[in-house]
Amino acid sequence: MSQSLNSFGDLLRSVDHSAVHLELRDTYVMENETAGFDAWKQGHRLDPADRGSWWRPWLDLVQEVTGRGVVVRRARVISEPPSEYIRYEHSFSFTNIAAGEDIRWLPRNDTSGIVLPEHDFWLFDSRLVQFNVFDDEGRWLRTEQTDDPSAATLCAMAFHRVWERATPHEKYAV
Repeated sequence: MSQSLNSFGDLLRSVDHSAVHLELRDTYVMENETAGFDAWKQGHRLDPADRGSWWRPWLDLVQEVTGRGVVVRRARVISEPPSEYIRYEHSFSFTNIAAGEDIRWLPRNDTSGIVLPEHDFWLFDSRLVQFNVFDDEGRWLRTEQTDDPSAATLCAMAFHRVWERATPHEKYAV
């Protein structure tokens, strides 16, 4: 990913109230996750009791931000049956929750009537949108940011509608 965690971290640290993330893909090919995904496919699972083995520095950043009272929520729109990658994501989402994120899952078949943007996004304080653009195979290409009020409103509405229909992580089994 060409946008470093540091620059994204600065952006997330600048948030006053909320950061919401909508994920729409069933597969991602992320350079920083390849080893973890490969290990997961070989049977490795993160140990809930071994926080030191969890993904750093992301979880530290989330814990820092949520510790200031910022609400961080993530909703994942997924196909069913879930792809291998989604099962992998689900297996370690407890770490995000332990850091302070709230996560929900919505089957793609339950999105009728929801207007969804083309790309995954982060919405910061309901005003700044960062779209994460991926190619058809799930490789990250770039980010696009906008503070256009109509884009922020569309993303806020899409996230809200997904969130209200989605199942909390602890109740969603893959």
